[in-house]
Amino acid sequence: MKAMLMSRLSDSGAERLRIWLLLTPALLVIIVLFLGGLVSGLARSLNYFPLIGLNDPNLDAYRSIFSDDTFVQSFVLTFYIAFVSTFIASVLAVASALLLRPKFKGKRFVHFLYSLNLTIPHLVGAIGVLYLFSQSGLVSRLGTASGITDTPSDFPAMVADPWAIGIIIQYIWKEVPFIGVIVLAILLSVGEDYESVARSLGASRWQAFRHVTLPLVMPGVVSASIIVFAFTFGAFEIPFLLGRTSPAALPVLAFRSYTDVDLAARPEAMAMAMVITFLSMLLISAYMSLSRRY
Repeated sequence: MKAMLMSRLSDSGAERLRIWLLLTPALLVIIVLFLGGLVSGLARSLNYFPLIGLNDPNLDAYRSIFSDDTFVQSFVLTFYIAFVSTFIASVLAVASALLLRPKFKGKRFVHFLYSLNLTIPHLVGAIGVLYLFSQSGLVSRLGTASGITDTPSDFPAMVADPWAIGIIIQYIWKEVPFIGVIVLAILLSVGEDYESVARSLGASRWQAFRHVTLPLVMPGVVSASIIVFAFTFGAFEIPFLLGRTSPAALPVLAFRSYTDVDLAARPEAMAMAMVITFLSMLLISAYMSLSRRY
């Protein structure tokens, strides 16, 4: 019996070692590229950059950006874009999932169309928004042709505008299916029995949704929304193509500072990147906590 137990423990140890050996290449890539870059960025954000003569770590870069009105405006703009687009996408995702839950003819094809743009890159969607909703785009020209506006330039600015409408439209278009697929999977796995019981006990359709359906799907909605918010807060290409030059979104502002010809601006650029990273890590931690909880 003892020999058998020792044999099993030995086999278990060998299996663990085999798993770690298989994971080693991926772990090396993560450690070297991700953690190495993170540590390097943190060091430079602390003004440790021996290449340009900065050898004494300090918090001057962080003090500088947090006292800069441009950084504050960019942070507020980025938070606004991420929050509004995530909130609207979540609401539309829940509504669309509820519409797609019942059985109907052609449901499989509709599901395919609904999730089709999950495979389309954000950059392609941004170019589509640019060609459709800019003041020289298709929609503005159709408005002029139909007599709604006198010239295409009379069309309301939706690209490079103060309210970042074009950016939000693109994020909503892209993220509604992402959240909706998760919500729809939860709805299909739960079924309609709980709602039917609530309706049989006198609850209205709205009360059944509010007190039964919504609490069931809310963990999935919250988890997906956290992922979407973290992505939209740190995304660079969409605000760069569709946003204003001033104030720019925070990732765009960090990129411009990093590519400045003055190397002394690098610590501030890395400090901005660390702020984005810190917020993203907080959101990921919240997502993992919610995942364990629900």
